[in-house]
Amino acid sequence: MLFLVLLPMKKLVHSLIRMKIRFTGAFGLFLIAIQGVLCASGLPPGIGQVAAWGDLNYDLTIVPSRPATRAVAGISAGSFHSLVLQGDGTLMAWGDNQFGQTSIPGSAQRGGVVEAVAGNVHNLALLSNGTVIAWGASGGAAGDYGQCDVPAGLNGVVAVAAGAVHSLALRGDGTVVAWGSDAFGQCDVPPGLDGVVAIAGGMYHSLALREDGTVVAWGGDFMGQCDVPPELDHVVAIAAGGYHSLVLKDDGTVVFWGGYGLIRGNVPTGLATVVAIATGDYHSLALKRDGTVIAWGLNTAGQCEVPSGLRNVALVAARGSHSMVLVEDPSLLSKATVAPAASSRTRAK
Repeated sequence: MLFLVLLPMKKLVHSLIRMKIRFTGAFGLFLIAIQGVLCASGLPPGIGQVAAWGDLNYDLTIVPSRPATRAVAGISAGSFHSLVLQGDGTLMAWGDNQFGQTSIPGSAQRGGVVEAVAGNVHNLALLSNGTVIAWGASGGAAGDYGQCDVPAGLNGVVAVAAGAVHSLALRGDGTVVAWGSDAFGQCDVPPGLDGVVAIAGGMYHSLALREDGTVVAWGGDFMGQCDVPPELDHVVAIAAGGYHSLVLKDDGTVVFWGGYGLIRGNVPTGLATVVAIATGDYHSLALKRDGTVIAWGLNTAGQCEVPSGLRNVALVAARGSHSMVLVEDPSLLSKATVAPAASSRTRAK
């Protein structure tokens, strides 16, 4: 059964820290931060199947098979690659590997990963000991903006988030550390920022959710993505898109800002009972309490064409022009069909 426990903010951050450090893939409720979005599920080991739609490049929508005995603990979408965190603390990746972003390092394949997030051409993994590893574009090669250069001595981390070419880490004391490209100030964490319980990285901006339910934004604001609405509060989850921002409030409603028309519409009228959110570059996803998914925004690659009949979804993720979900009951995928308009698109060579 899909559900989200909406705790008072101080209890939420304490629960998040405890559960992330102790997560081993066992039965029971666990919280996952996907690009700063808090999602909840009660998946027992061996249950759950990943589905993807949208951009056909690099076979993004062709999810590799995996052992049926391994639960899926988390999913994350990069611009042209995808990550799955398995219940035993190991990772699976597919898609573009031009920068080594799907070549999972040995330190992340020995287990002990409690969260994994994907950026444009890099990944971050949070280990159970509170340290972070990164891989992908690095070593001065094209695409390397220092996003894989984890600050020396960084520890006590409880969550990570990946922007396009920058990285964020949330420490247990509620402070944020950022590194990578700072071309638009996306790594300039506001002085004195504390009490943070969740983080998210967009194309050129960053978001932080504080324990009082308010949101702080910094970085590139050329499309209003950092213009947090006045009086916004009671927020329980955040997501940073390419040029827009999305938040989930504790009443199950969603608030959107930025984009300046590129996103083709704000939140769908009447959208409610939402339990999780995710953002791509120009589109957004909302997971409802009944396990269904709503998508809106630019649909250039079919990223907003939710497969017909898709239900019982537990997690959502998005980046670039593709979308991902975790379905609790794998048998339901055989009953869900991708709209012809999406499946017939030609894959770029």
